[in-house]
Amino acid sequence: METAGGIAETFRNGTFLVTGSTGFLGKILTEKLLRSCPVKNIAILVRSKKGFDASQRVADIYKQALFDRLRDEKPDFMDYIKVIDGNIEEESLGLSTADRNWIVENVNFVFHCAATIKFNEALELATKINIQGTNNLLTLAAQMKNLKGFVHVSTAYSHCPRKEIREQYYPTPVTAKELKNMLGSDELSESKILENWPNTYTFTKAITEDMISTNENRLPISIFRPSIIGCTKSEPEPGWLENMNGPTGILTGVMVGFLRTINLAIDKVTDIIPADYTANALISVMWDTVKRHQDCDYTKYEQPKIYNYVSSADSPLTWNKYIEGMTEHYNVSPPLRSMWYGFFIVYTNLWIGMVLKFLLHRIPAAFVDFLLIISGKSPKMLKMYAKTEFMTGLLHVFTTNQWKFDNSNTVKLLSSLSIEDRNQFEFGMVNFDWKSYTKSYYYGIRKHILQEEITNLDKAISKNWKLFWLHKLCIVLFFYSILQLCWTCIRYIIYMYILN
Repeated sequence: METAGGIAETFRNGTFLVTGSTGFLGKILTEKLLRSCPVKNIAILVRSKKGFDASQRVADIYKQALFDRLRDEKPDFMDYIKVIDGNIEEESLGLSTADRNWIVENVNFVFHCAATIKFNEALELATKINIQGTNNLLTLAAQMKNLKGFVHVSTAYSHCPRKEIREQYYPTPVTAKELKNMLGSDELSESKILENWPNTYTFTKAITEDMISTNENRLPISIFRPSIIGCTKSEPEPGWLENMNGPTGILTGVMVGFLRTINLAIDKVTDIIPADYTANALISVMWDTVKRHQDCDYTKYEQPKIYNYVSSADSPLTWNKYIEGMTEHYNVSPPLRSMWYGFFIVYTNLWIGMVLKFLLHRIPAAFVDFLLIISGKSPKMLKMYAKTEFMTGLLHVFTTNQWKFDNSNTVKLLSSLSIEDRNQFEFGMVNFDWKSYTKSYYYGIRKHILQEEITNLDKAISKNWKLFWLHKLCIVLFFYSILQLCWTCIRYIIYMYILN
């Protein structure tokens, strides 16, 4: 039974516009809305890409396993989805006149999830997508006749140069307008513009927040800041994920024996949040935004509210605990696709890291490439390691540091939900069961990233056992070679001493 004023009831017969619907969070958000809320329509803004229009691009998305539960519970769910061909990079969002008019007349709620999340994205492109794209959508939202709520998805690390991040706005080195003018100048380098920000993603998110803070269009709007989004905890299935971003990529590399050394401070907290909890929190933020603005006079200024959604404030998890949990399951269910036994050495000193990468990555890669060349194949391992080390290098700020987050607004939001809504849209992290979650995470990687079913376990264990002994043999040979080298040097020194 739906509670009057509850989340599902607030969204009854509502029309949603979701950007970034083809991304990880966007898919989970769309699935949850369709399964748990009596919506009228969900319009998804999708751009044409590589010769495929929006409808062609999404044709296969809703056939994925993520939507199996929804298919069982609501077989006609596709009737509620309206695909709109558009591009947030374009000033008019690339919309046809008919689509634009439909959005203006019908949309009640906007979830803005679209963004480029590449850490090494060129600043000009990151600005165009993350900042100008958001501004383009805000301009359209101001024209919507029946808009009740707008939630912009940012990141908890938008102000990562600070060690403590509260649910508030912070000064930025430039405004969105100033940044746009700077990008046309040849005098300023990208590094000078970024100042203390480690990448263009977090920087442009900070500038976007600053732009939203003025709320020039007087919209019913909020900012949602999630930290590192991991696999699902339970909905629509435990352990679902589809990309190798962040900790997922690191763990996958270790599981298959590809990554053997990582720039990581194991005593630091890794701020992971489950994807389904994140979608639930995002939906709840929309509900709170609508409720908060119902009786407001939009002609008066109100700075949009910020919600930090993090795990470290209520249930901190260190890298050490995270890795221990994963290792426990690796020992009983290693992947069959392993190229080597899963082991790794962490470092925080960059000089030590250079030595470790040379010994554990470059030398083995050069040996494999040599074997490929003599067998008539193209070498690839050194290139793969160079690319991987570059990508993991982009993460070092987040694997060697931790932040103190305030999440008061999010905690208050959770406490304001009815018991029914808490059960339906669970996102509380207090006393979170990390043990069961890391198990789901491990098997989720095994199933969805490595594409391995548990039925291959006997073969996988047999292979891993052989790799284990081969790994031990290499260690013995390595230390034997070191001892031999040391003994040779000592003998030479003694011999020279005798001659003199």
